[in-house]
Amino acid sequence: MFIQTEATPNPATLKFLPGKEVLREGTADFRDADSAREASPLAGRLFDIPGVTGVFFGYDFITVTKDGPEWQHLKPAILGTIMEHFMSSQPVMSSSAPAAETSETEEFYDKADEELVLTIKELLDTRVRPAVAQDGGDITFRGFENGTVFLHMKGSCAGCPSSTATLKHGIQNLLRHFVPEVQQVEQVS
Repeated sequence: MFIQTEATPNPATLKFLPGKEVLREGTADFRDADSAREASPLAGRLFDIPGVTGVFFGYDFITVTKDGPEWQHLKPAILGTIMEHFMSSQPVMSSSAPAAETSETEEFYDKADEELVLTIKELLDTRVRPAVAQDGGDITFRGFENGTVFLHMKGSCAGCPSSTATLKHGIQNLLRHFVPEVQQVEQVS
């Protein structure tokens, strides 16, 4: 098994491409070891590696976030863990785990803005999310209120030094161009 790695715009996050499907639908974002162990054997084992602080699963990639140790020291352990997991034929997610995040819950917007929200979501799905997935992350719609679009950033996007620029200069400009009612874009957790 050959696992490729790619740098992401976030220096604390590295993208791993195992050459296999990781999650068929949605994404899974883990920010603590306890929830990771409960939901995913693979995420739990990755959190056992000292220095790992986040694990994110996409369709065909895994991003790992670290603090402290340099990648040259962490990478071999992460690669070994991913390889062992896929060679064991264990599932990525536990059967008792909550379903992967196929859509964010608790979206908020005025029903009168439903047509605008559908356009915003379509733009996010077709123009933004594929580009962000290339960088090992994901962005999902959370709400629209008084001209402000609220988005949730996951994976390598969460805590990325360039995430503010991505939101303000990239996504905000794109949405304003196609949906003049959009005045600004804000990140929510």
